Amino acid sequence: MPGVQDSLEIKFRLIDGSDIGPKSFPASATVSTLKESIISQWPKDKENAPRTVKDVKIISAGKILENNKTVGECRSALCDVSGGITTMHVVISQPPQEKEKKATKLNQNKCACVIL
Repeated sequence: MPGVQDSLEIKFRLIDGSDIGPKSFPASATVSTLKESIISQWPKDKENAPRTVKDVKIISAGKILENNKTVGECRSALCDVSGGITTMHVVISQPPQEKEKKATKLNQNKCACVIL
């Protein structure tokens, strides 16, 4: 069956154990395209929603997938089951704004003495 080789059924497992998908992606789709799909389908009731592709990391077969790679390039022998669904794990990076807020709070409490 040539159609089986050209696409992959993927579901994305979130950190809380819930899933997005499954959805069919062509082998030519990039990891960046997968990330855009995750962002657009992110459950509305979940906190810490990713804002950009850079906020999302996809892990498949123990490897973090690179944005410029295609689904076909990332496909492992474990995922090549005819008619099967591949599960990829999704990790969301902490927004840098929260880190900056913590650092700002620490810096606000400093005092400086000047002896003239």
